[in-house]
Amino acid sequence: MLNLKGEQIYLRALEPKDLDFLYNLENNPEIWEISGTTAPYSKHVLQLYLENAHKDIYEVKQLRLCICNMQDNVVGLIDLFDFDPKNLRVGMGIIVSRKPDRNKGVGSEAVGILTNYVFSVLGMRQVYVNVLEENAPSIHLFTKLGFEKVGIKRDWIYSNGAFKNEILFQKINN
Repeated sequence: MLNLKGEQIYLRALEPKDLDFLYNLENNPEIWEISGTTAPYSKHVLQLYLENAHKDIYEVKQLRLCICNMQDNVVGLIDLFDFDPKNLRVGMGIIVSRKPDRNKGVGSEAVGILTNYVFSVLGMRQVYVNVLEENAPSIHLFTKLGFEKVGIKRDWIYSNGAFKNEILFQKINN
């Protein structure tokens, strides 16, 4: 049986009790640049999302999990998106919501756990991530975990009146 638990965090499915956390995170303009959000979400819309969060990754092509510390507090989210079982690939994204929780191994552990899940349970051949060129902490995280920089998407993200480059990283399970 696969364990979605590490030394300091564990991953779990979204629950109805996560509504306030999700509402605060999704409505934080500081992360809209990486999430592609352009307008606030209502609690009603997020409640509907939570009601459908139980659907299978093969049906909805995505999976969102809460990153929880051992005190059962949600400290972030980790997502699989663009699930492509034909080509055996999936995208991954992560956010550790509060700055005091960052740079303490939470992201490394969460990415490691989910990457193992992607390869051993879902049977994917590769997982990829998209990182803004200026996001040094995320570049360090994924490089440290064996993701390889395979390309730069020039002028990919338009934010605050300027275009920004995005780096594509892949990890292939050989």
